[in-house]
Amino acid sequence: MTSLYSENSENNVSFPKCLEWMEAKGKELFGKHFRIYEEDHTLIFKLLVYVIKDISNAEKLNISLDKGLLISGPAGCGKTTLLTLLKYFHPEENRYLVKSCREITFEFIQEGYSIILTYSKYSFRGYEPKVYFFDDLGAENSLKYFGNQCNVMAEILLSRYDLFVSQKLLTHLTTNLNSEEIEQMYGPRVRSRMREMFNLLSFDKLAKDKRKNIGK
Repeated sequence: MTSLYSENSENNVSFPKCLEWMEAKGKELFGKHFRIYEEDHTLIFKLLVYVIKDISNAEKLNISLDKGLLISGPAGCGKTTLLTLLKYFHPEENRYLVKSCREITFEFIQEGYSIILTYSKYSFRGYEPKVYFFDDLGAENSLKYFGNQCNVMAEILLSRYDLFVSQKLLTHLTTNLNSEEIEQMYGPRVRSRMREMFNLLSFDKLAKDKRKNIGK
């Protein structure tokens, strides 16, 4: 694995240093058990290339810096942990907001359809659209609000697609679902738009469940 930049570069960012920092920050946030696994280095390298906007490596890896990230992989492989660590590579004022899809659906139960606007277009509260990292797409359920069925995340993603086209607003996701499961759960329109909105970066299908190593 090559470093993000050469040692002679004016920018002293390097892959080994990033890994070292991520592991230290992970121990601080998640506990002494945390560690970076070598099997994940390739994926982490791609994510770092995207986050620091390394144009040269992004072109080599076919990563669009104009699209969001869709991180997929089996449960427990470390998707949520990585997205939490990656946000610290952004300046504080530019960090994306992390929001659980399940939490959004619970908010929908309490507040109704205004929640869809809160996470997509300009809301009635006067907020402007923000860059969100929606965690664990597929873990939520379609819900009824006063008897009306609503696929909350499908509606949010469709609205954010409009913002992606008109304002280049980025959205990021993690999910355990494959493309067929996404289409089954959210419909062909959402799946089609997701192809335009995201870079798909995946853990290996056989990636280990890191949670099983806690306490060992």
